[in-house]
Amino acid sequence: MLKTNANANILLRLLPASLELWAQCLLAEGPVDREPAPHKPQARAKKIPVGGQAVIEGVLMKGPLQWGLAVRQPDGGIFKDRWLNSSMTKRYPWKLPLVRGFVTMVEMMGVGFRALSKSAEIALDETEEELTKKDLFMVVCISIAAVVGLFIALPMWLGELAANFFALSAMARNALEGVARGVVFVGYVACIGFFKDIRQVFAYHGAEHKTINAYEKAHEKTEKNDTDIKLSPDAIVRESRIHPRCGTSFLLVAILIGIAVFSVIGKGGILWRIGSRVALLPLVIGVSYEIIRLASKSGFIGWLLMSPMLSLQYLTTREPDLNQVEVALASLNVALERE
Repeated sequence: MLKTNANANILLRLLPASLELWAQCLLAEGPVDREPAPHKPQARAKKIPVGGQAVIEGVLMKGPLQWGLAVRQPDGGIFKDRWLNSSMTKRYPWKLPLVRGFVTMVEMMGVGFRALSKSAEIALDETEEELTKKDLFMVVCISIAAVVGLFIALPMWLGELAANFFALSAMARNALEGVARGVVFVGYVACIGFFKDIRQVFAYHGAEHKTINAYEKAHEKTEKNDTDIKLSPDAIVRESRIHPRCGTSFLLVAILIGIAVFSVIGKGGILWRIGSRVALLPLVIGVSYEIIRLASKSGFIGWLLMSPMLSLQYLTTREPDLNQVEVALASLNVALERE
């Protein structure tokens, strides 16, 4: 049992946001050097790659060395927190292609839930008691069960139902399962957008994208070091809320890769089919990660290939206001150790 009604209220509002977390684990690249190489004093400073995700009334940003969390408090102030970014993908064998994608996803989920629970406590301000590990474990278990049920079991059952009705081949059944998974995913994102709290999360998601876009655009127009780039909420709010490294695009790519991977499994019982899909998720995630990573570095061609998937971000983001952009900028500044 939860200790207080306030804690229960927080968890009820945390659950849909935790499900959204599965749909927006952003794929930030690993850190690079802050300064030009000593033997090339005239070289332009390398861009510091950043990424992030929205939380309740706030934004979490990933910098080269640390995470930066900024949350709007009920009194109008901005709560800020930071912790070290110690990714396993910097070490062998976790940094190998295919492997690094799954490791990144697991790490982002862990950090994301930490930031999400902290943001709920700060933004909702309904109890002085922190959420216990048991409370968070409950949210994680429910969200995992919902993800498996919605995005694995339900599409599989729909594909099987259609295949039996139309006497389709195994390949066609897997293709239909993938289509059903995509439809369920889009429907899920559209439905949770009716929650007031999730609309706020989507707006902060848009603020996070705009801030990263403004940061990257400023880098292209200046010869300054990245830490010297100055951004303002008024300039950021004019940027696009669409970003090519967003986890929304990643999940759609994963659906397409899943069709190919799951087609080689063969037909078996319901437990075998669900279990095999769960077991192969690391491979699907790894391949999808590499595709998104490559597309983000491929200029116009990459944008052209990803543009149909980028359009889904119009569902997972909303236009933020200046107050929300201010929070996203604060998060970026913390992540880049400017504060």
